[in-house]
Amino acid sequence: MEVVFPYCAGLDVHKKRVTACRLVSDSTGQTPEGVAELETFGTMTHELLALADWLVEAGVTHVAMESTGEYWKPVYNLLEGIVTIFLVNASHVKNVPGRKTDPADARWLAKLMRYGLLQASFIPPIAQRDLRDLTRYRTKLVQERAREVNRVQGVLERANIKLASVASDVLGVSGRAMLEALIAGQADPATMAALAKRRMRSKIPALEQALTGTVRDHHRRLLAMQLRHIDFLDEQIAALNSAIAHCVTTLSQEAAVSPASLAPTTIDVPLPTDPPPPLTFTRAVELLDTIPGVNQRGAEMIVAEIGIDMARFGTAPRLAAWSGVAPGNNESAGKQRSGKTRKGNQVLRAGLTQLAHGAVRTKVRMCQRYIGAWRHGEGKDGRSSPSPTPSWSVSFLCSPAMSHTANWERTILTSGGGITPWTG
Repeated sequence: MEVVFPYCAGLDVHKKRVTACRLVSDSTGQTPEGVAELETFGTMTHELLALADWLVEAGVTHVAMESTGEYWKPVYNLLEGIVTIFLVNASHVKNVPGRKTDPADARWLAKLMRYGLLQASFIPPIAQRDLRDLTRYRTKLVQERAREVNRVQGVLERANIKLASVASDVLGVSGRAMLEALIAGQADPATMAALAKRRMRSKIPALEQALTGTVRDHHRRLLAMQLRHIDFLDEQIAALNSAIAHCVTTLSQEAAVSPASLAPTTIDVPLPTDPPPPLTFTRAVELLDTIPGVNQRGAEMIVAEIGIDMARFGTAPRLAAWSGVAPGNNESAGKQRSGKTRKGNQVLRAGLTQLAHGAVRTKVRMCQRYIGAWRHGEGKDGRSSPSPTPSWSVSFLCSPAMSHTANWERTILTSGGGITPWTG
Protein backbone atom coordinates (compact mmCIF):
# COMPACT_ATOMS: atom_id res chain seq x y z
CA MET A 1 0.00 0.00 0.00
CA GLU A 2 1.30 3.44 -0.92
CA VAL A 3 2.54 5.62 1.93
CA VAL A 4 0.81 9.01 1.87
CA PHE A 5 2.19 10.61 5.04
CA PRO A 6 5.63 9.16 5.90
CA TYR A 7 5.93 11.23 9.10
CA CYS A 8 2.70 11.00 11.07
CA ALA A 9 1.32 10.21 14.52
CA GLY A 10 -1.78 8.88 16.26
CA LEU A 11 -3.10 10.19 19.58
CA ASP A 12 -5.40 8.31 21.94
CA VAL A 13 -6.84 11.16 24.02
CA HIS A 14 -8.35 10.81 27.49
CA LYS A 15 -9.19 13.19 30.31
CA LYS A 16 -5.88 12.95 32.17
CA ARG A 17 -3.45 11.50 29.65
CA VAL A 18 -2.64 11.18 25.97
CA THR A 19 -1.02 8.09 24.49
CA ALA A 20 0.95 9.08 21.39
CA CYS A 21 2.46 6.93 18.67
CA ARG A 22 4.66 8.55 16.04
CA LEU A 23 5.59 6.75 12.82
CA VAL A 24 8.67 7.80 10.88
CA SER A 25 10.24 6.32 7.79
CA ASP A 26 13.03 3.80 8.30
CA SER A 27 16.16 5.17 6.64
CA THR A 28 17.56 1.64 6.31
CA GLY A 29 14.44 0.37 4.52
CA GLN A 30 14.21 -2.70 6.75
CA THR A 31 10.82 -1.66 8.17
CA PRO A 32 8.42 -0.69 5.35
CA GLU A 33 5.65 0.16 7.83
CA GLY A 34 7.86 2.74 9.53
CA VAL A 35 9.45 2.93 12.94
CA ALA A 36 6.88 3.33 15.72
CA GLU A 37 7.65 5.14 18.95
CA LEU A 38 5.17 5.26 21.87
CA GLU A 39 5.00 7.86 24.62
CA THR A 40 2.44 8.92 27.23
CA PHE A 41 1.80 12.56 28.16
CA GLY A 42 -0.46 14.33 30.61
CA THR A 43 -3.12 16.82 29.59
CA MET A 44 -1.89 19.90 31.45
CA THR A 45 -0.76 22.74 29.21
CA HIS A 46 2.97 22.29 29.81
CA GLU A 47 2.62 18.55 29.18
CA LEU A 48 0.80 19.10 25.92
CA LEU A 49 3.52 21.54 24.86
CA ALA A 50 6.01 18.77 25.55
CA LEU A 51 3.91 16.53 23.27
CA ALA A 52 4.12 19.16 20.53
CA ASP A 53 7.91 19.33 20.90
CA TRP A 54 8.12 15.52 20.78
CA LEU A 55 6.19 15.47 17.50
CA VAL A 56 8.18 18.30 15.92
CA GLU A 57 11.44 16.62 16.96
CA ALA A 58 10.67 13.66 14.69
CA GLY A 59 9.44 15.83 11.82
CA VAL A 60 5.80 14.72 12.17
CA THR A 61 3.54 16.62 9.76
CA HIS A 62 0.13 14.96 10.23
CA VAL A 63 -1.58 13.82 13.44
CA ALA A 64 -4.79 11.81 13.84
CA MET A 65 -7.00 11.63 16.93
CA GLU A 66 -10.56 10.64 17.75
CA SER A 67 -13.23 13.17 18.64
CA THR A 68 -13.73 12.02 22.23
CA GLY A 69 -16.13 14.38 23.99
CA GLU A 70 -14.47 17.66 24.92
CA TYR A 71 -11.07 16.13 25.69
CA TRP A 72 -9.67 16.54 22.18
CA LYS A 73 -10.08 20.33 22.24
CA PRO A 74 -7.15 21.20 24.58
CA VAL A 75 -4.89 19.04 22.39
CA TYR A 76 -6.23 20.65 19.23
CA ASN A 77 -5.75 24.16 20.65
CA LEU A 78 -2.02 23.64 21.20
CA LEU A 79 -1.24 21.57 18.10
CA GLU A 80 -3.20 23.74 15.66
CA GLY A 81 -0.78 25.55 13.39
CA ILE A 82 2.12 23.27 14.30
CA VAL A 83 0.96 20.11 12.51
CA THR A 84 -1.98 19.15 10.32
CA ILE A 85 -4.61 17.55 12.56
CA PHE A 86 -7.13 14.95 11.40
CA LEU A 87 -10.03 14.77 13.85
CA VAL A 88 -11.81 11.52 12.97
CA ASN A 89 -15.08 9.88 13.90
CA ALA A 90 -14.40 7.11 16.43
CA SER A 91 -16.94 4.80 14.77
CA HIS A 92 -14.97 5.00 11.50
CA VAL A 93 -11.67 3.75 12.95
CA LYS A 94 -12.70 0.82 15.13
CA ASN A 95 -10.05 -1.84 15.55
CA VAL A 96 -10.54 -5.60 15.83
CA PRO A 97 -12.56 -6.39 19.01
CA GLY A 98 -10.53 -7.83 21.86
CA ARG A 99 -7.39 -5.87 21.01
CA LYS A 100 -8.27 -2.53 22.54
CA THR A 101 -5.58 -0.84 24.60
CA ASP A 102 -4.43 2.76 24.59
CA PRO A 103 -1.09 2.00 22.84
CA ALA A 104 -2.86 -0.24 20.31
CA ASP A 105 -5.40 2.50 19.55
CA ALA A 106 -2.69 5.11 19.07
CA ARG A 107 -0.67 2.76 16.85
CA TRP A 108 -3.77 1.93 14.78
CA LEU A 109 -4.57 5.62 14.23
CA ALA A 110 -0.99 6.29 13.19
CA LYS A 111 -1.05 3.38 10.74
CA LEU A 112 -4.30 4.53 9.14
CA MET A 113 -2.91 8.07 8.95
CA ARG A 114 0.29 6.84 7.26
CA TYR A 115 -1.62 5.29 4.37
CA GLY A 116 -4.15 8.12 4.02
CA LEU A 117 -7.16 6.04 5.07
CA LEU A 118 -8.70 8.65 7.37
CA GLN A 119 -11.27 11.31 6.58
CA ALA A 120 -10.93 14.47 8.65
CA SER A 121 -13.95 16.08 10.27
CA PHE A 122 -14.81 19.67 9.48
CA ILE A 123 -13.28 21.95 12.11
CA PRO A 124 -14.01 25.63 11.44
CA PRO A 125 -11.49 28.41 12.12
CA ILE A 126 -11.19 29.65 15.67
CA ALA A 127 -13.29 32.79 15.06
CA GLN A 128 -16.16 30.68 13.74
CA ARG A 129 -15.73 28.27 16.67
CA ASP A 130 -16.22 31.23 19.00
CA LEU A 131 -19.43 32.11 17.14
CA ARG A 132 -20.54 28.49 17.51
CA ASP A 133 -20.00 28.66 21.26
CA LEU A 134 -22.20 31.75 21.48
CA THR A 135 -25.06 30.39 19.35
CA ARG A 136 -25.03 27.00 21.07
CA TYR A 137 -25.05 28.59 24.51
CA ARG A 138 -27.95 30.82 23.46
CA THR A 139 -29.85 27.74 22.36
CA LYS A 140 -29.27 26.17 25.77
CA LEU A 141 -30.55 29.28 27.54
CA VAL A 142 -33.64 29.45 25.32
CA GLN A 143 -34.35 25.81 26.12
CA GLU A 144 -33.84 26.48 29.84
CA ARG A 145 -36.26 29.41 29.64
CA ALA A 146 -38.88 27.17 28.04
CA ARG A 147 -38.40 24.64 30.84
CA GLU A 148 -38.80 27.39 33.45
CA VAL A 149 -42.03 28.57 31.81
CA ASN A 150 -43.32 25.00 32.04
CA ARG A 151 -42.44 25.00 35.74
CA VAL A 152 -44.51 28.18 36.19
CA GLN A 153 -47.47 26.46 34.55
CA GLY A 154 -46.93 23.47 36.82
CA VAL A 155 -47.13 25.64 39.94
CA LEU A 156 -50.30 27.31 38.63
CA GLU A 157 -51.91 23.94 38.00
CA ARG A 158 -51.08 22.80 41.54
CA ALA A 159 -52.74 25.98 42.82
CA ASN A 160 -55.88 25.34 40.72
CA ILE A 161 -55.12 28.38 38.53
CA LYS A 162 -56.10 27.47 34.94
CA LEU A 163 -54.62 30.56 33.27
CA ALA A 164 -52.97 28.47 30.53
CA SER A 165 -56.41 27.17 29.47
CA VAL A 166 -57.52 30.71 28.57
CA ALA A 167 -54.34 32.61 27.65
CA SER A 168 -52.12 31.20 24.90
CA ASP A 169 -49.07 32.86 26.47
CA VAL A 170 -48.98 32.75 30.24
CA LEU A 171 -46.03 35.17 30.28
CA GLY A 172 -47.51 37.66 27.82
CA VAL A 173 -48.29 41.24 28.81
CA SER A 174 -51.65 40.32 30.34
CA GLY A 175 -50.50 37.04 31.87
CA ARG A 176 -47.42 38.62 33.46
CA ALA A 177 -49.50 41.38 35.04
CA MET A 178 -51.87 38.81 36.52
CA LEU A 179 -49.01 36.71 37.88
CA GLU A 180 -47.43 39.76 39.50
CA ALA A 181 -50.73 40.59 41.15
CA LEU A 182 -51.05 36.97 42.29
CA ILE A 183 -47.56 37.05 43.81
CA ALA A 184 -48.35 40.36 45.55
CA GLY A 185 -51.20 38.65 47.42
CA GLN A 186 -54.15 39.70 45.26
CA ALA A 187 -56.87 37.12 45.77
CA ASP A 188 -59.82 38.67 43.93
CA PRO A 189 -60.21 36.95 40.53
CA ALA A 190 -62.25 39.85 39.10
CA THR A 191 -59.54 42.38 39.97
CA MET A 192 -56.83 40.23 38.40
CA ALA A 193 -58.93 39.54 35.28
CA ALA A 194 -59.39 43.29 34.82
CA LEU A 195 -55.63 43.53 34.15
CA ALA A 196 -56.16 41.92 30.73
CA LYS A 197 -55.00 43.98 27.76
CA ARG A 198 -56.28 44.32 24.20
CA ARG A 199 -57.83 41.13 22.80
CA MET A 200 -57.60 39.39 26.16
CA ARG A 201 -60.31 41.72 27.50
CA SER A 202 -62.90 39.77 25.56
CA LYS A 203 -62.02 36.77 27.74
CA ILE A 204 -62.53 38.48 31.11
CA PRO A 205 -65.41 36.18 32.21
CA ALA A 206 -63.32 33.09 31.41
CA LEU A 207 -60.30 34.66 33.12
CA GLU A 208 -62.27 35.21 36.32
CA GLN A 209 -63.07 31.50 36.44
CA ALA A 210 -59.51 30.49 35.54
CA LEU A 211 -58.01 32.71 38.27
CA THR A 212 -60.17 31.21 40.98
CA GLY A 213 -57.96 28.73 42.85
CA THR A 214 -56.30 27.73 46.08
CA VAL A 215 -53.15 29.87 46.06
CA ARG A 216 -50.96 29.69 49.17
CA ASP A 217 -47.80 31.52 50.23
CA HIS A 218 -45.83 28.46 49.13
CA HIS A 219 -47.06 28.92 45.55
CA ARG A 220 -46.38 32.67 45.61
CA ARG A 221 -42.81 32.07 46.77
CA LEU A 222 -42.15 29.59 43.96
CA LEU A 223 -43.71 31.85 41.32
CA ALA A 224 -41.64 34.83 42.45
CA MET A 225 -38.39 32.82 42.22
CA GLN A 226 -39.31 31.41 38.81
CA LEU A 227 -40.22 34.79 37.33
CA ARG A 228 -36.93 36.27 38.57
CA HIS A 229 -35.11 33.36 36.94
CA ILE A 230 -36.95 33.96 33.65
CA ASP A 231 -36.06 37.67 33.76
CA PHE A 232 -32.41 36.74 34.33
CA LEU A 233 -32.48 34.35 31.37
CA ASP A 234 -34.04 37.06 29.19
CA GLU A 235 -31.17 39.39 30.09
CA GLN A 236 -28.58 36.74 29.29
CA ILE A 237 -30.22 35.90 25.95
CA ALA A 238 -30.30 39.60 25.03
CA ALA A 239 -26.60 39.90 25.91
CA LEU A 240 -25.81 36.85 23.77
CA ASN A 241 -27.78 38.35 20.87
CA SER A 242 -25.58 41.44 21.02
CA ALA A 243 -22.39 39.37 21.29
CA ILE A 244 -23.41 37.20 18.31
CA ALA A 245 -24.23 40.25 16.18
CA HIS A 246 -20.83 41.75 17.03
CA CYS A 247 -19.08 38.46 16.24
CA VAL A 248 -20.83 38.17 12.87
CA THR A 249 -19.83 41.74 12.01
CA THR A 250 -16.22 41.06 13.00
CA LEU A 251 -16.08 37.89 10.90
CA SER A 252 -17.50 39.79 7.92
CA GLN A 253 -14.74 42.38 8.20
CA GLU A 254 -11.97 39.79 8.52
CA ALA A 255 -12.78 37.61 5.52
CA ALA A 256 -15.12 37.38 2.55
CA VAL A 257 -15.73 34.53 0.13
CA SER A 258 -15.94 35.35 -3.55
CA PRO A 259 -19.04 33.78 -5.22
CA ALA A 260 -16.89 32.60 -8.14
CA SER A 261 -14.96 30.27 -5.84
CA LEU A 262 -18.02 28.56 -4.41
CA ALA A 263 -18.95 25.05 -5.55
CA PRO A 264 -21.99 24.67 -7.82
CA THR A 265 -25.14 23.07 -6.49
CA THR A 266 -27.17 20.31 -8.09
CA ILE A 267 -29.74 22.89 -9.22
CA ASP A 268 -29.15 24.89 -12.38
CA VAL A 269 -29.72 28.34 -10.94
CA PRO A 270 -29.23 31.21 -13.39
CA LEU A 271 -26.73 33.73 -12.09
CA PRO A 272 -27.42 37.46 -12.33
CA THR A 273 -25.76 39.46 -15.11
CA ASP A 274 -23.83 41.68 -12.72
CA PRO A 275 -21.41 39.82 -10.44
CA PRO A 276 -22.73 39.82 -6.88
CA PRO A 277 -20.64 41.28 -4.06
CA PRO A 278 -18.36 38.97 -2.05
CA LEU A 279 -20.25 36.83 0.43
CA THR A 280 -19.73 37.78 4.07
CA PHE A 281 -21.18 36.36 7.26
CA THR A 282 -23.54 39.33 7.55
CA ARG A 283 -24.74 38.87 3.97
CA ALA A 284 -25.15 35.12 4.52
CA VAL A 285 -27.40 35.76 7.52
CA GLU A 286 -29.48 38.16 5.44
CA LEU A 287 -29.84 35.63 2.60
CA LEU A 288 -30.77 32.75 4.89
CA ASP A 289 -33.31 34.98 6.61
CA THR A 290 -35.25 35.16 3.32
CA ILE A 291 -36.07 31.42 3.51
CA PRO A 292 -39.57 30.94 4.99
CA GLY A 293 -39.35 29.53 8.49
CA VAL A 294 -35.78 30.78 9.00
CA ASN A 295 -35.53 33.86 11.22
CA GLN A 296 -32.42 35.81 12.12
CA ARG A 297 -31.66 33.60 15.11
CA GLY A 298 -31.94 30.49 12.94
CA ALA A 299 -29.80 32.04 10.20
CA GLU A 300 -27.08 32.87 12.73
CA MET A 301 -27.16 29.28 13.98
CA ILE A 302 -26.80 27.88 10.45
CA VAL A 303 -23.93 30.21 9.57
CA ALA A 304 -22.15 29.39 12.83
CA GLU A 305 -22.36 25.65 12.10
CA ILE A 306 -21.55 25.48 8.38
CA GLY A 307 -19.76 28.77 7.68
CA ILE A 308 -20.07 30.58 4.37
CA ASP A 309 -17.75 28.51 2.15
CA MET A 310 -20.02 25.93 0.51
CA ALA A 311 -17.12 24.46 -1.48
CA ARG A 312 -16.17 22.25 1.46
CA PHE A 313 -19.49 20.39 1.14
CA GLY A 314 -19.47 20.06 -2.65
CA THR A 315 -23.21 19.99 -3.27
CA ALA A 316 -26.41 20.90 -1.46
CA PRO A 317 -27.42 17.21 -0.98
CA ARG A 318 -24.04 16.51 0.65
CA LEU A 319 -24.64 19.40 3.03
CA ALA A 320 -28.00 17.87 3.92
CA ALA A 321 -26.31 14.52 4.57
CA TRP A 322 -23.62 16.15 6.74
CA SER A 323 -26.38 17.92 8.68
CA GLY A 324 -27.98 14.57 9.52
CA VAL A 325 -31.29 15.15 7.72
CA ALA A 326 -30.73 12.80 4.76
CA PRO A 327 -31.37 9.03 4.86
CA GLY A 328 -28.47 6.60 4.87
CA ASN A 329 -27.84 3.73 2.46
CA ASN A 330 -28.87 0.18 3.33
CA GLU A 331 -28.71 -1.92 0.15
CA SER A 332 -27.73 -5.55 -0.19
CA ALA A 333 -28.23 -8.17 -2.91
CA GLY A 334 -29.99 -5.59 -5.05
CA LYS A 335 -32.59 -4.87 -2.38
CA GLN A 336 -32.97 -1.42 -0.91
CA ARG A 337 -33.92 -1.54 2.75
CA SER A 338 -34.91 1.29 5.01
CA GLY A 339 -31.79 3.30 5.86
CA LYS A 340 -32.10 5.25 9.07
CA THR A 341 -30.96 8.84 9.14
CA ARG A 342 -27.41 9.26 10.36
CA LYS A 343 -26.53 11.48 13.32
CA GLY A 344 -24.60 14.13 11.44
CA ASN A 345 -24.21 17.51 13.13
CA GLN A 346 -26.68 17.11 15.99
CA VAL A 347 -26.87 20.81 16.81
CA LEU A 348 -27.57 21.76 13.20
CA ARG A 349 -30.01 18.88 12.79
CA ALA A 350 -32.04 19.94 15.82
CA GLY A 351 -32.04 23.54 14.63
CA LEU A 352 -33.16 22.63 11.10
CA THR A 353 -35.96 20.49 12.50
CA GLN A 354 -37.23 23.41 14.56
CA LEU A 355 -37.00 25.77 11.60
CA ALA A 356 -38.83 23.24 9.42
CA HIS A 357 -41.80 23.29 11.79
CA GLY A 358 -42.12 26.98 11.03
CA ALA A 359 -41.57 26.52 7.29
CA VAL A 360 -44.39 23.99 6.83
CA ARG A 361 -46.79 26.41 8.54
CA THR A 362 -45.80 29.43 6.50
CA LYS A 363 -48.36 31.23 4.37
CA VAL A 364 -45.88 31.91 1.59
CA ARG A 365 -47.53 30.29 -1.40
CA MET A 366 -44.42 29.28 -3.32
CA CYS A 367 -42.85 27.61 -0.30
CA GLN A 368 -46.07 25.67 0.39
CA ARG A 369 -46.03 24.32 -3.17
CA TYR A 370 -42.33 23.42 -2.94
CA ILE A 371 -42.44 21.61 0.39
CA GLY A 372 -45.92 20.22 -0.30
CA ALA A 373 -44.73 18.52 -3.49
CA TRP A 374 -41.87 16.91 -1.62
CA ARG A 375 -44.15 15.85 1.23
CA HIS A 376 -46.48 14.01 -1.13
CA GLY A 377 -43.65 12.56 -3.23
CA GLU A 378 -44.67 14.46 -6.37
CA GLY A 379 -41.83 14.84 -8.83
CA LYS A 380 -41.23 17.47 -11.45
CA ASP A 381 -43.07 15.50 -14.10
CA GLY A 382 -45.88 14.45 -11.76
CA ARG A 383 -44.45 10.99 -11.10
CA SER A 384 -43.67 9.60 -7.69
CA SER A 385 -40.34 10.52 -6.14
CA PRO A 386 -38.72 10.00 -2.75
CA SER A 387 -40.19 12.30 -0.10
CA PRO A 388 -37.62 13.96 2.16
CA THR A 389 -38.40 15.60 5.47
CA PRO A 390 -39.13 19.34 5.72
CA SER A 391 -35.81 19.79 7.56
CA TRP A 392 -34.06 18.29 4.51
CA SER A 393 -35.89 20.86 2.38
CA VAL A 394 -34.74 23.76 4.54
CA SER A 395 -31.13 22.56 4.55
CA PHE A 396 -31.27 22.07 0.76
CA LEU A 397 -32.25 25.71 0.28
CA CYS A 398 -29.34 26.98 2.42
CA SER A 399 -26.53 26.05 0.03
CA PRO A 400 -28.00 27.62 -3.16
CA ALA A 401 -28.91 30.73 -1.21
CA MET A 402 -25.31 31.30 -0.14
CA SER A 403 -23.55 29.78 -3.15
CA HIS A 404 -25.28 32.12 -5.56
CA THR A 405 -25.93 34.98 -3.13
CA ALA A 406 -29.56 34.75 -4.25
CA ASN A 407 -32.73 34.30 -2.29
CA TRP A 408 -34.66 31.08 -2.05
CA GLU A 409 -37.33 31.88 -4.67
CA ARG A 410 -34.92 31.38 -7.62
CA THR A 411 -34.02 27.92 -6.31
CA ILE A 412 -37.68 26.92 -6.06
CA LEU A 413 -38.61 28.29 -9.47
CA THR A 414 -35.82 26.41 -11.24
CA SER A 415 -36.27 23.13 -9.35
CA GLY A 416 -40.05 22.75 -9.44
CA GLY A 417 -40.02 20.59 -6.32
CA GLY A 418 -38.86 17.45 -8.12
CA ILE A 419 -35.52 16.82 -6.47
CA THR A 420 -34.34 13.45 -5.28
CA PRO A 421 -32.88 13.54 -1.75
CA TRP A 422 -29.24 12.66 -1.16
CA THR A 423 -28.75 9.11 0.10
CA GLY A 424 -24.99 8.84 -0.06
